[in-house]
Amino acid sequence: MRVALAQIISGRDVAANLSILEREAQKAKAGGAAMVVFPEASMRAFGNSLTDIAEPLDGPWASRVRNIAASLDLVVVAGMFTPGSAGGAGGGKVRNTLLATGPGVEAGYDKVHLFDAFGFLESDTVDPGTEPVTFDAGGLTFGLATCYDIRFPALFTANAERGAEVNIVCASWASGPGKVDQWRLLARARALDSTTYVLACGQGDPTTQGVAAKAGSPTGVGHSAVVSPLGEVLDELDGDPGMLFADLEGAVVEEARQRLPVLANRRSF
Repeated sequence: MRVALAQIISGRDVAANLSILEREAQKAKAGGAAMVVFPEASMRAFGNSLTDIAEPLDGPWASRVRNIAASLDLVVVAGMFTPGSAGGAGGGKVRNTLLATGPGVEAGYDKVHLFDAFGFLESDTVDPGTEPVTFDAGGLTFGLATCYDIRFPALFTANAERGAEVNIVCASWASGPGKVDQWRLLARARALDSTTYVLACGQGDPTTQGVAAKAGSPTGVGHSAVVSPLGEVLDELDGDPGMLFADLEGAVVEEARQRLPVLANRRSF
């Protein structure tokens, strides 16, 4: 199965972000992909209000993504925000959601591990999800994860236990000293933990386009990558917006699991 990772830089304008998604989905289709993965917060970049644009998975933004996927006969995975718990005085929270939609595919994953780290408190505005989510496409099973989830191996092995041969990680990774190296290391480690391909798709780095990153907000560092089930980086972008393609094979996962049976050898304590 050929997949594409679309490293975009989303902004505040929801409609403009949707236009970027449609354009990049068309590029992915033209490149022969059967699936295109977009980053976390494709609907609206962090550092902007979220409650005013959050909508359910059958709302207008998600429905437009669904229509784009159907028109291109393409599976689309993209980060959006859905309504969370209500708050007082008009305040409330959202859920940080991945929508996966396309031919024979309809799934939504709410980010389980919230980014309460490096001085950022995602839990102030976001409710956590509770369950792993997988879906089937192109003869493969895919597990979903979002950004900070990549620091927690159990989610990736849980997806693998549910049949995932590929783990998708959509991110808007926070910048800072050593953060790109951590992103690379974690993507490779999670591939080895679960003997799955890891499709790590992040927001591009706004500073590469002359745009200052919003202080205190995780707005992306780029370096989207495809990692093999044995931890080899098969392809990687830099900080600029771009797209990469990869051809995934279930036989590669099966061979990796025969050579390195960590899932079978694992013990619980």
